[in-house]
Amino acid sequence: MQTFDAKRTGAHLAFDRLVPVLREAFAADTSVPPRHVHTVACGDDRGTVLIMPAWSEAGFLGIKTINIFPGNGAHGLPGLHATYVLYDAHTGVPLAQMDGNEITAHRTAAASALGASYLAREDASTLLVLGTGRIARLLPAAHAIARPIRRLRVWNHRPEGARSLAAQWRQAGWDAEAVDDLPAAVHAADIVSCATLATAPLVRGEWLAPGSHLDLIGSFTPAMKEAAPSCFADARVFVDTDEAPTKAGDLLDAFAAKTLAPDGIQATLAQLCRAERPGRLSASERTVFKAVGSALEDLAAATLVWTGAAGEGIRRARE
Repeated sequence: MQTFDAKRTGAHLAFDRLVPVLREAFAADTSVPPRHVHTVACGDDRGTVLIMPAWSEAGFLGIKTINIFPGNGAHGLPGLHATYVLYDAHTGVPLAQMDGNEITAHRTAAASALGASYLAREDASTLLVLGTGRIARLLPAAHAIARPIRRLRVWNHRPEGARSLAAQWRQAGWDAEAVDDLPAAVHAADIVSCATLATAPLVRGEWLAPGSHLDLIGSFTPAMKEAAPSCFADARVFVDTDEAPTKAGDLLDAFAAKTLAPDGIQATLAQLCRAERPGRLSASERTVFKAVGSALEDLAAATLVWTGAAGEGIRRARE
């Protein structure tokens, strides 16, 4: 069994390749059983363990284990830690262990960009990112695959983190600034992307401008939420998978507040990728994309790493 550390895993996950691969994966047939969710209590610390399997006709089986501990920020640690094991789906033979953090961060950012390719205005150029973690840091590069992103704004509940990330983006050549006035920044953005582990709403509907796209990719349990119920009123709402309406605190709160009905959800990513349902219909409408993540995305990313490494090995052998 091969081992792919973080650097080697991430090297094969360029967004210009990963976003199209995810589009193909959502349009194809992949077996994705419901994820297993367990709560971990150790002393005063609390966390969640997700076990996410998937397999495809391409001959690959993958299982991701991801540990989410929201309190890690106080210890200077990332809130998520993951491992990924790829197997031969015909025999069950282990092929590789990969860095699950890189798989998770890249596939989540890529799914965010894939959603925006159907739902954000074609001229969307200002991206506001809420959060400064692994996924948040990747969002500009991912969204630039789908839309002409030129201006980056970042907000975080720890302002020094936002300033640090904005400086890193500027060094990479972006027009990037940290913001403190969140309502004004939300109103000025074409795309608002939330990649946090928040348990209370950060964005309110009255802040969102007509024609904007709200991207909610951080929360993935009923207790987590990034957007107030008002964000869903008078908006066309889309989800990544059918699991989202039962898993996402944002959606459950909106259902309870009656700002969104379960049958008001317009489409899943698979339906968009298969052209079974339309995405954005006009430049003035507001759209919302709510993602809780899918093992399908993990498998697609891991398969890309495996095939990319195999191709790299073949090229080296020929040289």
